Amino acid sequence: MADPSSYRPKPGQIPDSPGVYKFRDEHRRVIYVGKAKSLRQRLANYFQPLTSLHPRTATMVTTAASVEWTVVSTEVEALQLEYSWIKEYDPRFNVKYRDDKSYPYLAVTMNEEFPRVQVLRGHKKKGVRYFGPYAHAWAIRETVDLMLRVFPVRTCSAGVFRNAASAGRPCLLGYIGKCSAPCVGRVTPQEHRELAEEFSDFMAGRTGTYIRRLEKQMMLAAEDMEYERAGRLRDDIEALRRAMEKSAVVLADATDADLIALAEDELEAAVQIFHVRGGRVRGQRGWVTDKVEAVDTAGLVEHALQQLYGEETGDSVPKEVLVPALPEAAEAVTAWLSGRRGSNVSLRIPQRGDKKDLMETVARNAQQALVLHKTKRASDLTTRSRALEEIAEALGLDSAPLRIECFDISHLQGEDVVASMVVFEDGLPRKSEYRRFQIKGFEGQDDVRSMHEVIGRRFKRYLAEKEKTGEWDPEGVVEDPEESGRPKRFAYPPQLVVVDGGQPQVAAARRALDELGISDIAVCGLAKRLEEVWLPGDDDPVVLPRSSEGLYLLQRVRDTAHDFAIRYQRSKRAKRIRTSPLDAVPGLGDTRKQALIKHFGSVKRLRQATIEQICEVPGMGRKTAEAVVVALAQAAPAAPAVNTATGEIMEDDGGGTA
Repeated sequence: MADPSSYRPKPGQIPDSPGVYKFRDEHRRVIYVGKAKSLRQRLANYFQPLTSLHPRTATMVTTAASVEWTVVSTEVEALQLEYSWIKEYDPRFNVKYRDDKSYPYLAVTMNEEFPRVQVLRGHKKKGVRYFGPYAHAWAIRETVDLMLRVFPVRTCSAGVFRNAASAGRPCLLGYIGKCSAPCVGRVTPQEHRELAEEFSDFMAGRTGTYIRRLEKQMMLAAEDMEYERAGRLRDDIEALRRAMEKSAVVLADATDADLIALAEDELEAAVQIFHVRGGRVRGQRGWVTDKVEAVDTAGLVEHALQQLYGEETGDSVPKEVLVPALPEAAEAVTAWLSGRRGSNVSLRIPQRGDKKDLMETVARNAQQALVLHKTKRASDLTTRSRALEEIAEALGLDSAPLRIECFDISHLQGEDVVASMVVFEDGLPRKSEYRRFQIKGFEGQDDVRSMHEVIGRRFKRYLAEKEKTGEWDPEGVVEDPEESGRPKRFAYPPQLVVVDGGQPQVAAARRALDELGISDIAVCGLAKRLEEVWLPGDDDPVVLPRSSEGLYLLQRVRDTAHDFAIRYQRSKRAKRIRTSPLDAVPGLGDTRKQALIKHFGSVKRLRQATIEQICEVPGMGRKTAEAVVVALAQAAPAAPAVNTATGEIMEDDGGGTA
């Protein structure tokens, strides 16, 4: 535990300007990032007597070993830089909201020639319009199914689209009128794009225009005695209204707003967001966070706004953001939001009327989410703590192993030998720290030798990182702090190394650590046959009770490492056996292989092409085209596929592997 006075800046060193500051620990890891209107005043608050600091702040400053800062021109720049650094460094003492689920969005891929409507999760892609998030994917599909009869936009995958275009026949949706079938030219690319834009406008809340237009067309058709067409339009109007009914009307039609509410206690906070577009609730999501820093409601709101809009631009940032408390730098946050939207954004607390009533509903959802989270986590925390204590007691450790690394070796009959390293912190997997290794020191099957190599390579990197950061530097030279502090791959030592195996693997791991002079890291192995725990140098295993939470955690760590290693080994094997006649062409890389396959559609069609036709592909010269023709001529074509049910020979029209 460091004394904050040991790294306190000298009087007059800290500028009285806006800026962003970073606290680092003894390993040069960034553990906290903050911003301030005045760096001098804000940083002075951290160097008061420990008894006068909030307990969480006191823990942070005693964990830290240094502080540094960057001066900026405005508070808006400070807000942007703080968000960037929190995202880059992932500091342990900053509030970070965790999604309680992966939310599905309704997406329209406007970046494609023929836009597609589909369900997407994960990071948002450029050129794609998103609507939601929704609580369930089936809710999106129900809405889309109702709307396709009015806006028959493509929903099929790229493969289905190509097959339909090749066959000259649309899929079932094209036959029943729920797709305009651009694959067979029923509509032009421009007409299909207009349909996709109308679909997007309707989903964005501009519903009245389309309803009124269809009603007018229905009345005109009835007047002209085109009763069949009028009936279809009536059904279209009913379908759109049913789709609209799936989103509750809560505010005036023109309202585009996000409502953010919080529920919190001393240790945790839950945030709920309702996305209102066109006066209807179009999406809802929720986050939870540990209050690892001393932060009030206004601070939690600011962190939520950063996470919610840090990657968003344009209409994804609404005109109005309603919050339970304004951030400390409300004007700077408002300017930042307006900059991301490209027009003015209103950030305020609702005081009366429908918006205040809806905010109370959002707050009730946040409170229920916090109660549900604490109910789940209470038992989890207790169980994980008990498991770590049982492991420490069984292995004779001085303290609970808060960071555990587990290694496993995988191969297929001595080929494609690989290893995995998984990391558990506080009993939970930390997937960003997982690593994969290829065995390079020898060929063939030898799990013990492989384990020795992997442990040695991992901890050589650890020692290298220690030396690089100055924690263990015989020359006493420390690199520029701006060049370090990012999360390093192997910078953090575990308290316990677990290997998948018995006595031989454990002895190999211990020997690798001893050769590097590392004696403060415990090693154990978990043998699959009887689930026995082996320690270095012991002739008898440690047998944990079958009902032990410690044994269950070790099994989970071992099984995770095993699965991770197998997935890597299989991917390497699949890559090795995935061959193509084009592989024999000298100087032909993956990019030009893919360009050839994309241009001709398959290896079979490429084999039928002339040198002149191959030269038409961008990036292909005549010499390379001649080499391609020779390689394909020498390679025997694969045997045709046969439908075993009918005996029919299936023609090879699919794309080849390049």
